[in-house]
Amino acid sequence: MAALGYLCRDCIASGTAAHAPSRCPQCGSPRIISHAELFTLDIAHIDCDAFYASVEKRDDPTLADKPLIIGGGVRGVVSTCCYIARQSGVRSAMPMFKARELCPNAVIIKPNMAKYVGVSRQIRALMDTLTPLVEPLSIDEAFLDLSGTQALHRAAPAVVLARLARRIETELGITVSVGLSHNKFLAKIASDLDKPRGFAIIGAAETLGFLAPRPISLIYGVGKVFTETLRKDGFTTIGQLQQHPPEDLMRRYGETGARLARLSRGEDARSISSNREEKSVSSETTFNTDIKDFDQLSVELLRLSERLSERLKAKNIVGDTVTLKLKSTDFRLRTRARHLMIPTQLANTLYETGQYLLAREIDGTAFRLLGIGVSGIDAATGEDPSDLLEPAIARKAAAERAMDRVRTRFGREAVVRGKLYRPKPEAARPATPDDETEGKTR
Repeated sequence: MAALGYLCRDCIASGTAAHAPSRCPQCGSPRIISHAELFTLDIAHIDCDAFYASVEKRDDPTLADKPLIIGGGVRGVVSTCCYIARQSGVRSAMPMFKARELCPNAVIIKPNMAKYVGVSRQIRALMDTLTPLVEPLSIDEAFLDLSGTQALHRAAPAVVLARLARRIETELGITVSVGLSHNKFLAKIASDLDKPRGFAIIGAAETLGFLAPRPISLIYGVGKVFTETLRKDGFTTIGQLQQHPPEDLMRRYGETGARLARLSRGEDARSISSNREEKSVSSETTFNTDIKDFDQLSVELLRLSERLSERLKAKNIVGDTVTLKLKSTDFRLRTRARHLMIPTQLANTLYETGQYLLAREIDGTAFRLLGIGVSGIDAATGEDPSDLLEPAIARKAAAERAMDRVRTRFGREAVVRGKLYRPKPEAARPATPDDETEGKTR
């Protein structure tokens, strides 16, 4: 029998043994992993555990043993929830009213994106010390390619990843789960196998056998509708796809069929790219009561524009196309966009552009959802160039940056724009931002 590699996730001791040890030979910890390919695999996926909720519990220890939901309102959705709340059936993207029914004793906190982005950047900085090949998928997860780094770190990728997970937990106070394999598809699957504080491995030799009994929905991109189509065609497990001729899958489903054939066998040739660009950033809200009044919608648009601006500034990026999103009472969606001559991250510019688009849509229709976003994302290069075009813009930009400095020092509520300060009717109060469902990427 070939020797197995083993690794303790607590003291980071590693070695080989004829049989998998149940506890670490050095510290006695049961948090030990062993695998025949432990020291040869180098593609990883790291996923933070219930990220937003973990950050909130870190910052407020009184929440440690309580079910926690990040979201809010009546018609909003759950951004994320802690594992205690998940035991009651609460899940990300679930309507808030349903989450309240399942877990009536949960503590509910509205998302604080500026704080979460800050922690995400700290994690990314730690990842960047390990390899230049880090590909973020969202605010709380990323792929890492550690091939060729063993000489630099004087340790196998598995050991380096265990050190990273321990460092994130010790220094930042949140936990992550690690998936290690020989390609991106399998590494992402592995990171979900042992949550929270997990470390799971899918080796090359076991790939076919591991995938065979799994449901087809495990393959990313196979949603409910396509899963039902495949079920009607006689496919319910990945193993059935493995056994089917690829040519027939291509005849049935085109390029998607070829993709199914490859992934069912665990074949994924995609490389990890550190140049993955963010395509858009947005902020939206669902109202407790539908709104058709322009002034009420305008107040909420300003609030969303400020939130969007905060996210752009936190990420040090700008956008050159503003998109307004409206959803009516009958769930019909309207999107309207306007291109800017100069990219921006300023709340005032975002708001004025969005307000121009909003005014054109006021026709007596009541809306249940309002959102604003930007695309054409690029790195910010310093002061907003639009400041130089005319004095009025420069004055507004200077005032906004002064507000930012005060808020950075004393908190968001230290400075409130007059339009947002005035009391609003109950109908105009939004449920919660809906765009921050954890793990979602655009």
